[in-house]
Amino acid sequence: MKKEIESIKARNQKVELDKAWEISYTRRIIITVMTYIVIVIFLVLINAPYPFLSALVPAIGFFLSTLTLPFFKKWWINRAR
Repeated sequence: MKKEIESIKARNQKVELDKAWEISYTRRIIITVMTYIVIVIFLVLINAPYPFLSALVPAIGFFLSTLTLPFFKKWWINRAR
């Protein structure tokens, strides 16, 4: 019984850490920077004009979308109740 409780506590701690990572600004910034780099590479490969500037649009769009997710999550949860 005690072993099962410890197993549940360990699992809960892992779930809490995963949740913290999912909503962290560190994760959001890392994904935003990676998105920017990938898009710059793509735009350079296709010889698009101003690839470094043009890549800002989707990267910033992604970051802004992550800021609105908590609002919509709360709204959805309240409606689902």
